[in-house]
Amino acid sequence: TTALLLPSLPDTRKFVENLSGAGKSIAVLTSGGDAQGMNGAVRAVVRMGIYVGAKVYFIHEGYQGMVDGGDNIKEATWESVSSMLQVGGTVIGSARCKEFRTHEGRLKAAHNLVQRGITNLCVIGGDGSLTGANLFKEEWSGLLNELLEQGLIDEEAVRRNSVLHIVGMVGSIDNDFCGTDMTIGTDSALHRIIEVVDAIMTTAQSHQRTFVLEVMGRHCGYLALVSALACGADWVFFPEMPPEDGWEDNMCQKLSENRSRGSRLNIIIVAEGAIDSQGQHISSDFVKNLVVGRLGLDTRVTILGHVQRGGTPSAFDRILASRMGVEAVVALLEASADTPACVVSLVGNEAVRLPLMECVQITQEVQKAMDEKNFDEAVRLRGRLIHVCFYLQSSFNVAVLNVGAPAAGMNAAVRSAVRVGITEGHKMFAVNDGFEGFHKGQIKEIKWGDVGGWTGQGGSLLGTKRTLPGKHLDKIAEQMRIHNINALLVIGGFEAYMGLLELSSARDKYSEFCVPMVMIPATVSNNIPGSDLSIGSDTALNAITDTCDRIKQSASGTKRRVFIIETMGGYCGYLATVGGLAAGADAVYIFEEPFDIRDLQTNVEHLTHKMKTSIQRGLVLRNENCNENFTTDFIYQLYSEEGRGVFDCRKNILGHMQQGGAPSPFDRNFGTKVAAKAIQWITRMLKESYKGGIVFANSEESVCLLGMRRRAMVFQPLAQLQGETDFVHRIPKDQWWLKLRPVMKILAKYKIDYDVSESGQLEHVTQVRPKESDFSACI
Repeated sequence: TTALLLPSLPDTRKFVENLSGAGKSIAVLTSGGDAQGMNGAVRAVVRMGIYVGAKVYFIHEGYQGMVDGGDNIKEATWESVSSMLQVGGTVIGSARCKEFRTHEGRLKAAHNLVQRGITNLCVIGGDGSLTGANLFKEEWSGLLNELLEQGLIDEEAVRRNSVLHIVGMVGSIDNDFCGTDMTIGTDSALHRIIEVVDAIMTTAQSHQRTFVLEVMGRHCGYLALVSALACGADWVFFPEMPPEDGWEDNMCQKLSENRSRGSRLNIIIVAEGAIDSQGQHISSDFVKNLVVGRLGLDTRVTILGHVQRGGTPSAFDRILASRMGVEAVVALLEASADTPACVVSLVGNEAVRLPLMECVQITQEVQKAMDEKNFDEAVRLRGRLIHVCFYLQSSFNVAVLNVGAPAAGMNAAVRSAVRVGITEGHKMFAVNDGFEGFHKGQIKEIKWGDVGGWTGQGGSLLGTKRTLPGKHLDKIAEQMRIHNINALLVIGGFEAYMGLLELSSARDKYSEFCVPMVMIPATVSNNIPGSDLSIGSDTALNAITDTCDRIKQSASGTKRRVFIIETMGGYCGYLATVGGLAAGADAVYIFEEPFDIRDLQTNVEHLTHKMKTSIQRGLVLRNENCNENFTTDFIYQLYSEEGRGVFDCRKNILGHMQQGGAPSPFDRNFGTKVAAKAIQWITRMLKESYKGGIVFANSEESVCLLGMRRRAMVFQPLAQLQGETDFVHRIPKDQWWLKLRPVMKILAKYKIDYDVSESGQLEHVTQVRPKESDFSACI
């Protein structure tokens, strides 16, 4: 079947068929330290390369395999990357290669590539591996001339292989490469860390212990900082932001205060490269001995080590790797003789191409700044640490509530909102059970200590209901008047969106609603207009991906089998589509892409043909509301009948398990950051609308949704989003992830049109300097 393209795309779109790979050879290698998700990138490069008609080669054991040649360089087939997506590490191997650092080693490598006609190289590794690739490209012409002089190749070979194209993807759990928001493997490493922290917190609470956890990050503190945010740690040490002199007293005082509030545990995160302001190493053992000596607390050290590199890749890393792999092949096809080596990066929610050496140069400048003890510059160059702007003013009353179905990460957002709000001088109020609890008066002040330990808990600790406020506007207005509520922060799904629209439309009748109101999308369905991502959807995707992995593994050793799996999402096909991309689905049925019995038949025949080869597992996902007649039972029976004699079928309805469980590191971090940003917006709006002793805000801009749009987090008036909304089906009219449908189908071996009209062009690295008024702070 052919993918339905977005109707909004212009007729001038170009398709990847115009960038034919016929006659070209692409090689893919992984180098340096391994990272979960590398296999997903390799798989995407191989299948996209084969899709465009190119020959694709594995280079086993990284640059060492390129130098040694022989069986280390093998042609890849479609089937050779099957069952690779869910495997951690790198199946094709990685190795440190001293020989490639020498001219003689690179000469051998060039000879091995020329013998196979390989002039397109996809390198998955860290900055060292990518720098080596760039040097190889710069020397390429000279290496070919040397091989010609030595009689190892002829002039025709020099002519055919005159230009070497390089595209890199960064595989590093440390997230230490400038130019990209996330590197392949970082999210999975955070999963491993948070799994350990969650387990440790239960035993620490039982025995009233303090735990010092050492995480990887010799030169980069990303893992330490984000894991500290994600678990609500008491203190964190990382190299880019050393603690000020006297930190020992400050830390011990903070730990004592937390214990005096009733906390039974303390968590301290230490990056392996943590240093003080003098550049002296801060070890986990030093921190432990300090706590024991000063406070006498029962303290233990846990060093996570290579556990962080292991395990299956997260859904985020599988999707990131798949998107980057496809973009890398397109970049290789579009490269000209003078195109510099580039790296495929993630900025916000977009894949972009950046000059490799620009990124490497800035990455190296970070280390230079740290060596010179210029830590402010190091933080600026990293670009990912938190810059918080504080506005100090009179106290305002801000209410926080959850609305709609529960979503993992809601509690992290509430915790962040409460603590940032208190820091900015506000009095924070918690509303239990959404708008239903609001009109019943279930409102109370919530303080700093009340949200301790909330970050890692799933569901909604405030309680959440789907009730809309329309029938109770008078009582809600009364409660806002009684508690003098000056601003609202609503965290939830489509009901939250509808609820704020109802409140804002009633401002003419109820002046109590003339206050700043902001919504943060939190729903597993990811169906809120104005935001590419919602809190909770990443956790749901991980639940789907993990379950699909287990279901496929359950059939190991049996005959060929196809699994039909139903996901949640209402009329929104996000979970089914992106979950299918992460799990390696063969077909995904969604409401947004109508299908009929002919499409179903084509899918069955396509899968049957694949199952007659070495493929033994098939996976079909169906969104719960994709079609009222083609139910999960119908599709299961159709596949069972049509596949008779080739494969058998099983069906699973995942149900509400997609809403449950502890939030993923992404959702904890995302919820923490967006809630902090929302409170800053509320503070600014309160400052602007406070006149004559009262808060009065009735403009469109005072009722906003905070969402990720492409590369940035933006505040958008809800009134302006109404035109983008399909209210009948509770979905946005234009959904960015539909562009992933062709990618998913290509990786499932469908020959379809793939639109590259919006494909990334080579850009330059942009650095945003914080304003002088910004205050760098670690929450």
